Amino acid sequence: MAGRPEILFPLFGTLDSLPGIGPKTAENLAHIGIEKPRDLVFHLPHTVIDRRPVPTVQGQILPATLTVEVTVGRHVPARRKGAPTRIFVEDAQTTFQLVYFHARGDYLTKLLPEGSRRLISGRVELFDGEAQMTHPDHVIPVDEAHDLPRFEPVYPATAGVTQKALSKGVSGALDRLPALEEWIDPALKAQHGWSDFNDAIRAAHAPEGDDQAQAIHPTRQRLAYDELFAHQLTLAIARQAARKGAGRPTVGDGTLRQACLAALPYAPTGAQSRAVDEIAEDMAAPTRMNRLLQGDVGAGKTLVAFLALLTVVEAGGQGVLMAPTEILARQHLESLGPMAADVGVRLEILTGRDKGAEREAKLAALANGDIQILVGTHALFQRGVEFRDLRLAIIDEQHRFGVNQRLELGAKGGATDVLVMTATPIPRSLSLAQYGDMDVSILDEKPPGRSAIKTSAIPMARMDDVVARMQAAVAEGRQAYWVCPLVEESEVMDMTAAEERFKRLRAVLGEGVVGLVHGQMPPSDKDAAMAKFAAGETSVLVATTVIEVGVNVPNATIMVIERAESFGLAQLHQLRGRVGRGSQASTCLLIYQPPLSEGGERRLRIMRETEDGFRIAEEDLAIRGAGDLIGTAQSGLPRFQIADLERQSGLMETAQRDARKLLADDPTLGSDRGQAARVLLWLMEQDKAIRLISVG
Repeated sequence: MAGRPEILFPLFGTLDSLPGIGPKTAENLAHIGIEKPRDLVFHLPHTVIDRRPVPTVQGQILPATLTVEVTVGRHVPARRKGAPTRIFVEDAQTTFQLVYFHARGDYLTKLLPEGSRRLISGRVELFDGEAQMTHPDHVIPVDEAHDLPRFEPVYPATAGVTQKALSKGVSGALDRLPALEEWIDPALKAQHGWSDFNDAIRAAHAPEGDDQAQAIHPTRQRLAYDELFAHQLTLAIARQAARKGAGRPTVGDGTLRQACLAALPYAPTGAQSRAVDEIAEDMAAPTRMNRLLQGDVGAGKTLVAFLALLTVVEAGGQGVLMAPTEILARQHLESLGPMAADVGVRLEILTGRDKGAEREAKLAALANGDIQILVGTHALFQRGVEFRDLRLAIIDEQHRFGVNQRLELGAKGGATDVLVMTATPIPRSLSLAQYGDMDVSILDEKPPGRSAIKTSAIPMARMDDVVARMQAAVAEGRQAYWVCPLVEESEVMDMTAAEERFKRLRAVLGEGVVGLVHGQMPPSDKDAAMAKFAAGETSVLVATTVIEVGVNVPNATIMVIERAESFGLAQLHQLRGRVGRGSQASTCLLIYQPPLSEGGERRLRIMRETEDGFRIAEEDLAIRGAGDLIGTAQSGLPRFQIADLERQSGLMETAQRDARKLLADDPTLGSDRGQAARVLLWLMEQDKAIRLISVG
C-alpha cells in the first residue's frame, strides 16, 4: 500500500500554517496532542454557549450568559487603585452595570461611547441585588450584530491558547478538508440516519445547543463510529494476517483428555466444556488459532488450558504455558504437575533459575520432543529454547501484553496456535477494543467445590475487633492476607504503611507468624515471603497490592483490605479472589475510613452485593471510565478522541462486525468502499494496519 493518499496532504501539514496559530500557540497545543490540522479537525467542542439575543436581563434566571442590545449610559471611573470602572447600560426594560477592572486610558470610552447602541454578550450575575456583567465577552456595534454567532462552541483548551485562536485554527483546518468517499456500509448509514462525513464533522464544530455537543447526538455518533470502525478494521486486518500465517491442523484422539477428566473429583462446568470445544475446533482448523480465554477469578481456566495442551500431546506435538512471573509459573507447575503425572505426560518448568547442566538437559529434552508440556515465564521465547514440534502457546495474564506484543509473539512460532488467558473480567466494549483481533471464549460459571465469600464493610474505628478476629482465626490454624492501603501513588509511602501494619500485627500475633511483601523489596525476598506463606510457615501475609495476580493458597480464608475505599472495584475484586479457593467458608473484610465519598460507597456496596466479575467490571466502567479501567499506558487500549466507550459500547460491536465482514468480502480492500476505508485508516493514523495490509 503506497504512502499517504495525496488527498489528505493538506491535513498533515504544520499547525502554524493555519490562520490564528503562531509558533507559540502551536507549541502549547502540542501539549494536548494537537500537532497538525488533522488533529484540530477531530478536536470537537465539549459545550456550547447560547449567544441568541434576549430583549432584557430582567426576569432571567441568573447567573447566566446573556446577549442583549443596550444603550450606553454614564461611566463611573475607579475610585481607588484596584477598584473597577462601572458603566451603566439600559436594555428594553431595565438598567444594569458593566464592570471592568484595570481598564487602561481611553479604551472604554472608545469601546462604549456614552449614548451609543451596542450588542453585549457575557455572564450576568446578581451583586447586592443588582444585575451586573463583568468584562463582557463581546461588545459589538448594533449594525455588526450579524458577526456574532448564535451559538459559540467551547473547545477543550490548554494554557496559552485562547478560544478565539482555537476557533480560527479549527475553521482553517476545516477549509482544508477534502471531499472523501464514504467508507460506512450504506445500509448501516441509512439505518442510523447518519450524514456524510464532511457534513457531520462541520456540524459537530457548529453545534446549535448543548444536546448537539453530547456523545449521544447522531452527528457525534457518526464520527465516533468512524473512529471505532478504523480501530476495528486495524484489529481485523491483524487477525486476518495472523490467520494467513499457515496454521497446522491439530487433532487429538481424546484419550488423554478422557483420562484426565476421569481422574477429576468433579465434572467441568458447562462454560468450561463449551470453551474446550471452541478451542479444539480452532486447533483442528488449517488456520492459526488466536483466541482469548476470559474467566473470572476461580472460574477454572487452568483446567481448560490443560485440556488444550493435552490435545496437542495426543496429536504428537508440544505445548507451552507462559506466566508473567516466576511465582505464577511455579504455581502452574504445582497445579498441573499431578494432573500430567496422572495421564503419563512429561511436564517440566524452565525459568531464569535453571542453570548449567540441568538447563542443558532440559533444552535437549525439549529439542528432541521428550518434554511434551513446558511451563515458564516469557523468557521461554528468548535464548536458545528450541522445540521439536511446538503447536500451542498459552499466555497467562494477557493484560500485561498489548496488541503489539501479541503480534510479535505470533511472528515467532511459525504455525503455532495462540491461546491467551486473563482473569480480569472486561466489559464487552473494552474487550473488543483491546482484543478485537481475537476470538473470545468466556467462563462465566464457578466450578463446584468453591466456597462463597462473605464480604463485610467495617469502619476503621473497629480495627481492634478485626485484629482480635485475626488472632482467633490464626489460633484455629487458618491463614489470612492483610492488604495495606495505597498511598497517593508513592511506593515509599506504601512501604511505610505496610511495615507499620506488619510491626503492629507481629506485636499481637507473635514472631514468625506474620510475613511482609511490598513493591520495594528485591524480587527474591518477595518470592521467599510468598513461598513461606504458601507453605503455611507464616499465617498472615501483610502486603501492598503485589499479591493481586495469581498466588493460590487454598488454606487462606480471610482477606482484610485496609482503607478499601481507596481501591478501584476491579482491584478489590481481584484481591478478594485470593481467598475462597478451598472448600472452607471465606471472608473478605473491607475496612474503610468514614465519611465515604459517593463513589467509595458505591464501590463497597457493589462488592457486598455480588461476586460476579463481569457485573463488577461493567459497574467499574460506569464509575471510572475506560482509560482508568485498565490503565491505558500498559493495556494497549487505544485512546479515542471522539468515541466514548462507556456510552457507545453498542457501536463498538457494530464496528467489529462490519470491519470483519468488509475484509471477508474484500480481503485486499480493492473495491470502492475498500479504497475509501484505506483513506480512513490513513486519516485515523492506523499505520499498523496499513503496514500489515501492504505486506499482505
